[in-house]
Amino acid sequence: MDNKTKKTENQAATQESVWAAFREADRQRKESEEKFDREMEKSLAKLALEREENSRRFEENERWFKESNAKFEQEKEENTRRFAENERRFNESNAKFDQKMAESNAKFEREKAEYDRRMKKFDETMGGWANNHGAFAEEYFFNSFENGRQTFFGEQFDEIEKNAKGFKKGYKDEYDILLINGKSVGIIEVKFKAHQDHIFKVIQKAKTFRENFPYYAHHQIYLGLASMAFYSEVEQECINQGIAVVKQVGDTVVINDGHLKVY
Repeated sequence: MDNKTKKTENQAATQESVWAAFREADRQRKESEEKFDREMEKSLAKLALEREENSRRFEENERWFKESNAKFEQEKEENTRRFAENERRFNESNAKFDQKMAESNAKFEREKAEYDRRMKKFDETMGGWANNHGAFAEEYFFNSFENGRQTFFGEQFDEIEKNAKGFKKGYKDEYDILLINGKSVGIIEVKFKAHQDHIFKVIQKAKTFRENFPYYAHHQIYLGLASMAFYSEVEQECINQGIAVVKQVGDTVVINDGHLKVY
C-alpha cells in the first residue's frame, strides 16, 4: 500500500462520507429486499401453480375413482341381476325336467303294466294253444296206433297205454304212449312240433321207465318221437340215435323205424 492510500484511510470520517455510506447501505438493503420479494413472488407463484395442478389432479383422480366405483357398482348390480336370472332359469328348467321325468316314469309304469298284462294274457293264450295242440297231437297219434297201427319195428303189440305215469323218487316221468307185448315195450314221446332238445328227453324215457316199472326190466325198449311236423335235422338226428320217427304226412301216419336200436 502506498503512502497516499495510507494517508486517506487514516483521515477522519466526515458527515458527508457517513451519509454516503448510509445511503449506500440503504440502497443495498432495498435491492436485497426487492430481490427477496421477487424471489418470494416467483416461489409463491410456482407454489400456487403446483398447488393448482395438484388440486386439478386430485379432482381428476377423485372423478376417476367415483366413475370407476359407479361403474363397478353398476357391473356388480348387473352381475347380481344376471346371476339371479340364471338361477331362476335353472330352477325353472330343473323343475320342468323333474316334471317331465315324473311324467315319463308314470307313463313308463303305465305302459309296463299294460305290457305285462298283455304278455300275461298272451302267455295264457299261447299256453292254452300249446296245451290244446299237444293234447290234439297225443290224441291223434294214440288213436292212430289204437286203430290198427299197433305194429311197430316188425312186432305186434298187445296193449297200448297213454299218459302212463311213474312216481319213483328221482325218476318221476310221464310216457305219452306205451306199446307193450310179452318181450318188448315201445315208448313214444308226442310233440306237436319236434325240436332238437326233445331227442334227449326221449332217450331219458328208457332209463326212467325201467326204474318206474321194474316188471319190464327184461323187456327190450324201443323209442319213438311222434310229431305233426319235423325239422329235417331233427328227423336225421332221430335216425342217428336209433329213435323211430312217427309223423303225419297228409292224412296218414308214417313210421320210419328201419334204424331202431334197443335201449
